[in-house]
Amino acid sequence: MTTDTGLDEMRSWLLTEHHETVDPARLGHVRAELERVVRDGVPGPVAELGCYRGAMTLWMRAVLDACGDDRAIHVFDSFEGLPDTTEEDEIVMPSGVFACSPDDLLAAFDTWGRRRPEVHPGWFDSTLRDQLPDRIAFGYLDGDLYASTLVSLTECVPRLAPGGALIIDDYTDPAAGPDTIAPFPGVKAACDAYFEGRSPVETLPGDVAYGRLRRERG
Repeated sequence: MTTDTGLDEMRSWLLTEHHETVDPARLGHVRAELERVVRDGVPGPVAELGCYRGAMTLWMRAVLDACGDDRAIHVFDSFEGLPDTTEEDEIVMPSGVFACSPDDLLAAFDTWGRRRPEVHPGWFDSTLRDQLPDRIAFGYLDGDLYASTLVSLTECVPRLAPGGALIIDDYTDPAAGPDTIAPFPGVKAACDAYFEGRSPVETLPGDVAYGRLRRERG
């Protein structure tokens, strides 16, 4: 499906320079979904909610480029780090963790000579409703916490094109993987709340927790 165009080199670089936010399975799942989206002609841009320093954003751009697909990537992040946790998160994280700047994100794109994404700074509840494209083909949701994940689903799911997909970072279903540690349990709690019960998100295999939601055609 793809012409390599440096994907192996970039993969190695990401796993070295951004090992705290990407891993082989994550990169593989995202690549497979994006290739499928392109192959099936699913319309719409790509969105990433919670981009930090842009490792996954850069990978998605490289995969799309290798597919000969020039669709835009929209990234949303507060760039102020995580907000306060709530009781649904079952954990306490200091606010401001994972803070960075848009320049940190864009630097890697310039280094690799890749097309820059459309950057939307601000908290999700202030940006997504008006700035998220009306239709998206693929979304990578990495909000970490309950409230961030819930607003991400609220805005992304209705805009997901038929055949499109979301990959949800840090999604852990104890029933599907009882040995998997849930570092951010608020993510699944938000999925259950949004879908009013057991969520239809599929747990993806790998050492780190994440899940996938596809919208069927028809």
